[in-house]
Amino acid sequence: MARHASRSDTWLERAVSDVRTGRFEQTLAGLTAAGAGITTAEIYLAHDGASFGNKLMWWPVVILPAAVPAGMAGVFSKRAAHTVLPVASALIVANGLQGTWLHWRGVAQRPGGVTRYNLEAGPPLFAPLLATVVGGMGLLAAVLRREDETPRRATARASRTLRWGRRR
Repeated sequence: MARHASRSDTWLERAVSDVRTGRFEQTLAGLTAAGAGITTAEIYLAHDGASFGNKLMWWPVVILPAAVPAGMAGVFSKRAAHTVLPVASALIVANGLQGTWLHWRGVAQRPGGVTRYNLEAGPPLFAPLLATVVGGMGLLAAVLRREDETPRRATARASRTLRWGRRR
């Protein structure tokens, strides 16, 4: 019995092929923009619940939204995906790592130090790493190829020929 490929099979196969061959830049840039928007909202609500007690709590609320326009620009422009998106993403990664250190320090400064109660009731230890992951997605998008690029098989074959000589 012959199997007929449906449109969803073709789309899914194309998506899997793009991921396997490293052509995932536009999708990952868009996911970075969406992730930055959602993460910014979550951070704002969490820090607002803590009354923005430390002025450094404003930093991720200001830095993370920069990835939204940078990611969207990366979807439509190869140049933006290789210039603006990695800069915004690197800032986000740095801020996420800083936030992780600040949260750990916040737990350690609570009465009793690092105890199970303070780990559960204090600042969420691994929440800033969510922002770091969003920034990492943007950095990864900057090194991948665009989905609409053709594979470079002919170029690879030509470079092998130049390197090793023509095989007979």
